[in-house]
Amino acid sequence: MNIRNDFLPFSRPSIGEAEIDRVVNCLKSGWITTGAVCKEFEDAFCGLTGAGKAVALNSATAGMHLMLTALDLEPGDEVITPSMTFASTINMIALRRAKPVFVDIEYETLNLNTELIEEAITPQTKAIIPVHFAGAPADMDKISELADRYSIMVVEDAAHAVGCYYKGIHAGGFGHPAIFSFHPIKNITTGEGGMITLNDVALEKKLRLLRFHGIERDAWKRYGKGGNPSYDIIEPGYKYNLPDLLAALGLAQFERWKELNKRRCQWAMLYLDELSDVKGIELPGVPPYDHIHAWHLFIVKIKDYPRDLFMQKLSEYNIGYGLHFPPAHTLSYVDEKYYVDESLLPQTNRAADKILSLPLFPDMTREDVQYVCEAVREILKNA
Repeated sequence: MNIRNDFLPFSRPSIGEAEIDRVVNCLKSGWITTGAVCKEFEDAFCGLTGAGKAVALNSATAGMHLMLTALDLEPGDEVITPSMTFASTINMIALRRAKPVFVDIEYETLNLNTELIEEAITPQTKAIIPVHFAGAPADMDKISELADRYSIMVVEDAAHAVGCYYKGIHAGGFGHPAIFSFHPIKNITTGEGGMITLNDVALEKKLRLLRFHGIERDAWKRYGKGGNPSYDIIEPGYKYNLPDLLAALGLAQFERWKELNKRRCQWAMLYLDELSDVKGIELPGVPPYDHIHAWHLFIVKIKDYPRDLFMQKLSEYNIGYGLHFPPAHTLSYVDEKYYVDESLLPQTNRAADKILSLPLFPDMTREDVQYVCEAVREILKNA
């Protein structure tokens, strides 16, 4: 096959005139930090998820930090999470001096194996953090039932989950706090940003205080017409607010999320069709229950071929790729700080050396996807 001249990235945000116009209008408005546009973005997420409240932030990591802070975790407290997740979750647990307790995944979907959660629960368990991995929903019925029975907080890691539905309910709509990400590779982006959706009014108030120094009023309310610039600090907080400038980009993206996800799904289906007969590769599994996949990532598993060599070959074909994710229990500080019994994570370890994310983003073309598939065939044919 002929090697393309231009590099096909693993991901690229879909930015059009609507996004540019929104951002320019915000720049011209005279107010670019957190204000009315951010509030409109929050309201949009309440409408999407069915949650009563939403708190916009400058990253999903900030959201996880605030949630774990609001839970008042203490040394010795435990948080159940898959090891197959981005390191930021584990970092935030560690920074709260709590302990991550890793539960194994389902090999096919890479989602948390809900049959294994109960045996990991102890009197020290304070939260469960399921991940809607790659855009496929975790089994929320089972997770919610366990959380109710043991009075444990659930925090949905919905970083991959804009447009992800479980049994007709959007991620973040199950009555638990959920954390979304708007990093540039996500289904919609603000450049950098995140959102917590929730129903608990008292918790929302605390999150808003922690989001902005502990100040009890937003700046736009203090400095607007008739506002009072004086303030009090209820408790010390952080600087995690999302500026209107970024929220403007997010709103324009939000208005297109169905269109963007439709294209992601289109390319995922084409991958599944084109690669269905290729030996040496395992295609993504999907959950058995009713759901709508957000197709944030298209993750394959490379069999009987060194993954590092496979990645090198993709680079030679001018194709980008990703790894989602190196399991958290294999990271140096996690391995040193926490005792992790790897025998309890057989499916995580089984998947770890095989997973590879192929390019998937809305502005790909049919020819892009077919080119990747042809390259995959060529590489594995010569194995």
